[in-house]
Amino acid sequence: MADQTIQPARVPTRTVLASIAGLWLCYLALITLRSALIDQMLFWEMLGLRSLVTLAGIVVTAMAWSILRLFDHHRVGVRMVIAAAVMLPAALALAVINTQVFKGIDQHNFKEQRNPSEVQIRHDTAGNVLVDIPDPPQLTAAQLAQLQKKFAEQGLWRQLTDIAIGRYFLLLAWAALYFAMVNAEQARAAERREGEYRRAAKAAELRSLRYQVNPHFLFNTLNSLSSLVLTGKGDAAERMIQSLSSFYRRSLADDPTSDSALDQELALQRAYLEIEAARFPDRLLTRFDVPAALEDARVPGLILQPLVENSVRYAVAPTSKPVTVTIAAREEYGRLVLEVSDNGPAPSESAAKGFGIGLANVRDRLAARYGDEASLSSGPDEGGGWRSVIRLPLERHG
Repeated sequence: MADQTIQPARVPTRTVLASIAGLWLCYLALITLRSALIDQMLFWEMLGLRSLVTLAGIVVTAMAWSILRLFDHHRVGVRMVIAAAVMLPAALALAVINTQVFKGIDQHNFKEQRNPSEVQIRHDTAGNVLVDIPDPPQLTAAQLAQLQKKFAEQGLWRQLTDIAIGRYFLLLAWAALYFAMVNAEQARAAERREGEYRRAAKAAELRSLRYQVNPHFLFNTLNSLSSLVLTGKGDAAERMIQSLSSFYRRSLADDPTSDSALDQELALQRAYLEIEAARFPDRLLTRFDVPAALEDARVPGLILQPLVENSVRYAVAPTSKPVTVTIAAREEYGRLVLEVSDNGPAPSESAAKGFGIGLANVRDRLAARYGDEASLSSGPDEGGGWRSVIRLPLERHG
């Protein structure tokens, strides 16, 4: 099997962009609500400018994300340092954009509201309180213009600093949200990989158990074929070869981890019993008691094989009397019940140890496939012989 490169877990781009847009639209809604409640001057014009700043915030944050995502699979400390470094120039860029966008509004407010003879108190676009001191009457026009320019430059730097700090905090908050989304996506990816590993392990277990079925059956069949050939029973040997070919063609063609329809499972057991009938032509009798309504029920492939094989090996082979092996199925309280029984002698203590190997295989396969929803019970039958009963969920083969 070719090696498959595990792709790193990524937060979907649509989710990231939605989080960025949601952050800045929330900011726009809050700042607009504040303006409506406190300062209603030039409301609609300010709303348009704030929308422009919000759009710039979305673009700048998306550009910062394109850098952050390169470090998704680094340690948390590394990601925090990268975020602090990347978001600083992003915050400065947003502060400059914000100042330039609202520059005209600030100048308009200054001209409209300022009375040179009075102390004026106003707010800048960041919400800071600014106090305009009245112009000293003794200053010339040139001196006054120079003083105003000096105050404007100082106010600009203060405004840029205040806005940059606010935007820096906002961007770091979004970076923390993004890291949380990355961690959540990585956790989900780890859970998916763990689930895939569990399913692969269970499939491997099912294959292993399936391949344990009937290894000695092949050896017995080959020995029987050798005996038929040596005794000149060519027709019987040919029939056994055809039955053996049919059995293995059907049993090996299916996926060992897949289920099969009950009628297919019964066809396999008929082929198997035909092979054994060539070995015990006068002793092995078979009976199938399966309603047509259950023929499409789903069962694990070859789940009956160890049970039927045990009946042949421990009930038919040791005796010289005819023994009937019965395979039956019925529905019971919405569950499927499968029975394999015989009317032969009870197995000896030494034989019972080998008898339990096939039963353990069936139990393990049922547990791997159904968990606690399936069971196997096996023991001496009241009327003589041995009976094994499988109970499992009734599922129809689609």
